[in-house]
Amino acid sequence: MTGIWLIIAFVVAIVAMILLISKLKVHPFLAIMLISLILALLAGIPLIDIKDEAGNVVTKGIPTIIGEGFSGTFSSIGIVIILGAFIGTVLEKTGAALKLADMVIKVVGEKHPDLAIMLMGWVVSIPVFCDSGFVILNPIRKALVKRTKVSSVTMTICLSCGLYIAHVFIPPTPGPIAAADKLGGGEYLLLIIGIGVLCSVFPLIAGLIYAKLIGKKIKSADEVAETDETVKTYEELKAEFGKLPNGLNAIAPLLVPILLMAVSSIVTMVGGTGFFADLFKFLGTPIMALAVGTVFAIIQLFTAKKGKEFYNLTNETLKTVGPILFVTAAGGVLGKVISVSDMMNFIKDNANVFQVLGIFFPFLLAAILKSAQGSSTVAITTSASIVAPLLGVLGFATPVEIALVVMAIGAGAMTVSHANDSYFWVVTNFGDMTPEQGYKTQTLMTLVIGIAAMVEIFILSLIF
Repeated sequence: MTGIWLIIAFVVAIVAMILLISKLKVHPFLAIMLISLILALLAGIPLIDIKDEAGNVVTKGIPTIIGEGFSGTFSSIGIVIILGAFIGTVLEKTGAALKLADMVIKVVGEKHPDLAIMLMGWVVSIPVFCDSGFVILNPIRKALVKRTKVSSVTMTICLSCGLYIAHVFIPPTPGPIAAADKLGGGEYLLLIIGIGVLCSVFPLIAGLIYAKLIGKKIKSADEVAETDETVKTYEELKAEFGKLPNGLNAIAPLLVPILLMAVSSIVTMVGGTGFFADLFKFLGTPIMALAVGTVFAIIQLFTAKKGKEFYNLTNETLKTVGPILFVTAAGGVLGKVISVSDMMNFIKDNANVFQVLGIFFPFLLAAILKSAQGSSTVAITTSASIVAPLLGVLGFATPVEIALVVMAIGAGAMTVSHANDSYFWVVTNFGDMTPEQGYKTQTLMTLVIGIAAMVEIFILSLIF
């Protein structure tokens, strides 16, 4: 099956997957793997590897594709999730998360913790991938929920929204940098950063409004579990720890990884070379940065005289993240199947159909690619490659116009996040939500902010 029929099959498969998970209560791992296998068969992917006479693989078979999709997720985000979750566990057990919540409240006040966590995510995601950023900041989100009694779902979606917007709009995140380079805008990254900040306004406002509304309708598992008999006041929680860690100790496991990734991004952006440049790039990779953060977390654990709990906390973390990792990896399989199918070629070959749409063309192209294969970065880079030779036809030539095209691609790359996106599973699982709730919160939120961003980009295109 190829062409338009494969796209129709993909849409039907996604609907079937949602029904399996939400209505028939099939575990997400099994549902996603089943749909991936069916789509692979429909797409005509060979049952086994096809090799040439020399024994080299010419076309990969279904087992290989499934294996690569599964392992690829672990190599990209698996260790990050484990280390980030361990840091979060330590912050909670030592009372550092509560200390961080106090620090945030002192700065922004108790009336707008949702806006505070959103802007915090937006800033952090400029140098840090949104997946890693959510794992890093989740302990603060949870502590703020306990501290302010604001809806856990609202706080989850606000954090997710802030992280996602900067992730697709503002260099030095890899997606926007790659898009700028492919579209000929690599020489004026500062302008693209400025336009990215400007284009964040509408989606941030829309995301905040949606998060507040959906938080009134949906309750996450941690909210449902709390009853009048079991809930403790914030002061009671603080009293359990006695003296909370000082601010520097509390923030170090989170701040140090963020700084390392930020420095690495800056060094890469300016083209730094030499030993120290390589060292910063090494320490700034998400895995190594969070490994350093883990060291600071362990120091904090022993400083709080809870070193004896080290083994149990590690074991507890691994038990917690296990289901998250496997479901996320299953989503990686679905994305891999789509990426090697004929669907991607069909979309590329028929890009001329969309050219009449002007500034909406890169948005819709990126949105289709994002929804199909899951990765925002892949959607951005692929869309930029397709759009680059068409810039003249579309009438985009000035630096500002090219910057707006980069933004339109980024807006499309947010639209939408669902089961084939690792970020969807990070947000829903760490936010204590079911997959069905994830579709109503994370997926719809990305649709809302994607459209809001495109509205702002269109208005700016009329002005500039």
